[in-house]
Amino acid sequence: MIAYAKPGAIHTDETLEIAISAAKQRGLELVVATSQGRTALCALEKAKEMGFSGPIVAVTLAYGYKNPGENRISEETFQTLRNAGVRVVTAAHALSGAERGISSTFGGIYPVEIIAAALRMLGQGVKVSVETSLMALDAGAISYGKPVVCVAGTGGGADTCCIVTPSYTATLLKTKINEILCKPSFLEDTPNP
Repeated sequence: MIAYAKPGAIHTDETLEIAISAAKQRGLELVVATSQGRTALCALEKAKEMGFSGPIVAVTLAYGYKNPGENRISEETFQTLRNAGVRVVTAAHALSGAERGISSTFGGIYPVEIIAAALRMLGQGVKVSVETSLMALDAGAISYGKPVVCVAGTGGGADTCCIVTPSYTATLLKTKINEILCKPSFLEDTPNP
Protein backbone atom coordinates (compact mmCIF):
# COMPACT_ATOMS: atom_id res chain seq x y z
CA MET A 1 0.00 0.00 0.00
CA ILE A 2 1.15 3.49 -0.81
CA ALA A 3 0.59 6.04 1.96
CA TYR A 4 0.66 9.62 0.70
CA ALA A 5 2.11 12.15 3.14
CA LYS A 6 -0.85 14.51 2.66
CA PRO A 7 -4.36 14.11 1.27
CA GLY A 8 -5.70 15.87 -1.78
CA ALA A 9 -6.06 16.26 -5.50
CA ILE A 10 -2.28 16.44 -6.01
CA HIS A 11 -2.34 12.62 -6.04
CA THR A 12 -5.03 12.25 -8.71
CA ASP A 13 -2.75 11.13 -11.55
CA GLU A 14 -0.82 8.60 -9.48
CA THR A 15 -3.98 7.26 -7.84
CA LEU A 16 -5.67 6.81 -11.22
CA GLU A 17 -2.59 5.03 -12.58
CA ILE A 18 -2.64 2.64 -9.59
CA ALA A 19 -6.38 2.05 -9.99
CA ILE A 20 -6.39 1.54 -13.75
CA SER A 21 -3.36 -0.73 -13.58
CA ALA A 22 -5.10 -2.88 -10.94
CA ALA A 23 -8.36 -2.96 -12.91
CA LYS A 24 -6.53 -3.87 -16.11
CA GLN A 25 -4.36 -6.59 -14.55
CA ARG A 26 -7.21 -8.18 -12.59
CA GLY A 27 -10.01 -7.71 -15.13
CA LEU A 28 -12.10 -5.60 -12.74
CA GLU A 29 -14.59 -2.80 -13.22
CA LEU A 30 -13.51 0.72 -12.23
CA VAL A 31 -15.72 2.88 -10.00
CA VAL A 32 -14.78 6.56 -9.73
CA ALA A 33 -16.28 9.02 -7.26
CA THR A 34 -16.75 12.40 -8.90
CA SER A 35 -18.52 15.51 -7.61
CA GLN A 36 -18.24 17.81 -10.61
CA GLY A 37 -17.02 15.30 -13.18
CA ARG A 38 -13.35 16.28 -13.28
CA THR A 39 -12.03 13.08 -11.70
CA ALA A 40 -14.20 10.94 -14.00
CA LEU A 41 -12.92 12.84 -17.05
CA CYS A 42 -9.33 12.37 -15.83
CA ALA A 43 -9.99 8.64 -15.33
CA LEU A 44 -11.40 8.38 -18.84
CA GLU A 45 -8.32 10.05 -20.32
CA LYS A 46 -5.91 8.00 -18.20
CA ALA A 47 -7.74 4.78 -19.19
CA LYS A 48 -7.23 5.63 -22.87
CA GLU A 49 -3.52 6.35 -22.27
CA MET A 50 -3.06 3.06 -20.39
CA GLY A 51 -5.09 0.93 -22.80
CA PHE A 52 -7.82 0.06 -20.31
CA SER A 53 -11.04 -0.81 -22.12
CA GLY A 54 -12.95 -2.24 -19.16
CA PRO A 55 -16.08 -0.72 -17.69
CA ILE A 56 -15.83 2.66 -15.97
CA VAL A 57 -18.60 3.80 -13.63
CA ALA A 58 -18.71 7.42 -12.44
CA VAL A 59 -20.69 7.90 -9.23
CA THR A 60 -21.92 11.44 -8.68
CA LEU A 61 -23.77 13.35 -6.01
CA ALA A 62 -27.55 13.41 -5.92
CA TYR A 63 -29.48 16.29 -7.40
CA GLY A 64 -30.06 19.00 -4.80
CA TYR A 65 -26.78 18.33 -2.96
CA LYS A 66 -25.87 22.02 -3.12
CA ASN A 67 -28.92 23.68 -4.70
CA PRO A 68 -32.44 22.28 -5.13
CA GLY A 69 -33.06 20.91 -8.62
CA GLU A 70 -29.41 21.14 -9.66
CA ASN A 71 -26.59 18.69 -10.09
CA ARG A 72 -22.95 19.70 -9.60
CA ILE A 73 -21.99 18.10 -12.94
CA SER A 74 -22.85 20.08 -16.04
CA GLU A 75 -25.04 18.50 -18.69
CA GLU A 76 -22.10 18.79 -21.11
CA THR A 77 -19.89 16.72 -18.79
CA PHE A 78 -22.68 14.15 -18.33
CA GLN A 79 -22.93 13.80 -22.11
CA THR A 80 -19.16 13.58 -22.60
CA LEU A 81 -18.95 10.75 -20.07
CA ARG A 82 -21.97 8.89 -21.43
CA ASN A 83 -20.82 9.29 -25.05
CA ALA A 84 -17.48 7.73 -24.06
CA GLY A 85 -19.30 4.70 -22.61
CA VAL A 86 -18.93 5.65 -18.94
CA ARG A 87 -21.85 4.47 -16.84
CA VAL A 88 -22.96 7.47 -14.77
CA VAL A 89 -24.73 6.83 -11.46
CA THR A 90 -26.40 9.76 -9.70
CA ALA A 91 -27.84 8.79 -6.32
CA ALA A 92 -28.21 9.76 -2.69
CA HIS A 93 -25.22 8.93 -0.52
CA ALA A 94 -25.54 5.32 0.61
CA LEU A 95 -23.95 6.07 4.00
CA SER A 96 -25.98 9.14 4.90
CA GLY A 97 -28.85 10.01 2.56
CA ALA A 98 -32.21 9.92 4.33
CA GLU A 99 -30.64 9.08 7.69
CA ARG A 100 -28.73 12.39 7.75
CA GLY A 101 -31.98 14.21 6.99
CA ILE A 102 -33.53 12.65 10.09
CA SER A 103 -30.52 13.27 12.35
CA SER A 104 -30.17 16.89 11.24
CA THR A 105 -33.87 17.48 11.93
CA PHE A 106 -34.24 15.59 15.21
CA GLY A 107 -30.67 15.37 16.48
CA GLY A 108 -28.73 12.29 17.44
CA ILE A 109 -26.83 9.85 15.33
CA TYR A 110 -28.05 6.73 13.64
CA PRO A 111 -26.44 3.39 12.72
CA VAL A 112 -25.47 4.15 9.12
CA GLU A 113 -23.83 7.40 10.18
CA ILE A 114 -21.83 5.43 12.76
CA ILE A 115 -20.66 3.05 10.03
CA ALA A 116 -19.60 6.03 7.91
CA ALA A 117 -17.70 7.56 10.85
CA ALA A 118 -15.95 4.25 11.54
CA LEU A 119 -14.87 3.98 7.88
CA ARG A 120 -13.50 7.54 8.06
CA MET A 121 -11.03 6.26 10.66
CA LEU A 122 -9.29 4.69 7.65
CA GLY A 123 -9.75 7.91 5.67
CA GLN A 124 -12.46 9.85 3.87
CA GLY A 125 -11.54 8.15 0.60
CA VAL A 126 -11.99 4.68 2.07
CA LYS A 127 -15.47 5.66 3.27
CA VAL A 128 -16.31 7.09 -0.15
CA SER A 129 -14.95 3.99 -1.91
CA VAL A 130 -17.31 1.78 0.06
CA GLU A 131 -20.19 4.21 -0.40
CA THR A 132 -19.82 4.62 -4.17
CA SER A 133 -19.48 0.87 -4.67
CA LEU A 134 -22.78 0.38 -2.81
CA MET A 135 -24.45 3.09 -4.91
CA ALA A 136 -23.12 1.61 -8.17
CA LEU A 137 -24.34 -1.87 -7.23
CA ASP A 138 -27.76 -0.57 -6.15
CA ALA A 139 -28.07 1.11 -9.57
CA GLY A 140 -27.10 -2.07 -11.43
CA ALA A 141 -24.04 -0.36 -12.92
CA ILE A 142 -21.58 -3.04 -11.70
CA SER A 143 -21.70 -6.81 -11.40
CA TYR A 144 -23.06 -8.39 -8.23
CA GLY A 145 -20.67 -10.48 -6.13
CA LYS A 146 -17.50 -9.31 -7.86
CA PRO A 147 -14.78 -6.99 -6.59
CA VAL A 148 -14.35 -3.56 -8.15
CA VAL A 149 -11.54 -1.03 -8.09
CA CYS A 150 -12.78 2.15 -6.38
CA VAL A 151 -11.22 5.60 -6.69
CA ALA A 152 -12.13 8.36 -4.25
CA GLY A 153 -10.61 11.40 -2.63
CA THR A 154 -10.39 13.77 0.25
CA GLY A 155 -11.99 17.07 -0.63
CA GLY A 156 -11.57 16.87 -4.42
CA GLY A 157 -9.55 14.84 -6.86
CA ALA A 158 -8.38 11.33 -6.04
CA ASP A 159 -6.04 10.13 -3.30
CA THR A 160 -7.50 6.74 -2.40
CA CYS A 161 -7.85 3.45 -4.26
CA CYS A 162 -9.48 0.37 -2.76
CA ILE A 163 -10.62 -2.97 -4.06
CA VAL A 164 -14.09 -3.56 -2.65
CA THR A 165 -16.62 -6.33 -3.06
CA PRO A 166 -19.82 -4.40 -2.38
CA SER A 167 -23.17 -5.65 -1.29
CA TYR A 168 -26.38 -3.76 -1.80
CA THR A 169 -27.08 -0.87 0.55
CA ALA A 170 -29.83 -2.98 2.16
CA THR A 171 -27.17 -5.57 3.08
CA LEU A 172 -24.20 -3.20 3.43
CA LEU A 173 -22.54 -5.13 6.26
CA LYS A 174 -21.77 -7.91 3.78
CA THR A 175 -19.47 -5.50 1.90
CA LYS A 176 -15.78 -6.41 1.98
CA ILE A 177 -12.81 -4.06 1.70
CA ASN A 178 -10.38 -6.47 0.06
CA GLU A 179 -7.37 -4.18 -0.34
CA ILE A 180 -6.36 -0.57 0.12
CA LEU A 181 -3.89 0.18 -2.66
CA CYS A 182 -3.23 3.80 -1.71
CA LYS A 183 -4.54 6.43 0.69
CA PRO A 184 -3.32 9.43 2.63
CA SER A 185 -1.42 8.86 5.83
CA PHE A 186 -2.58 10.63 8.96
CA LEU A 187 0.78 10.63 10.68
CA GLU A 188 1.21 14.38 10.31
CA ASP A 189 -2.22 14.89 11.91
CA THR A 190 -1.47 12.66 14.89
CA PRO A 191 -0.92 14.66 18.08
CA ASN A 192 2.08 13.78 20.23
CA PRO A 193 1.12 12.11 23.52
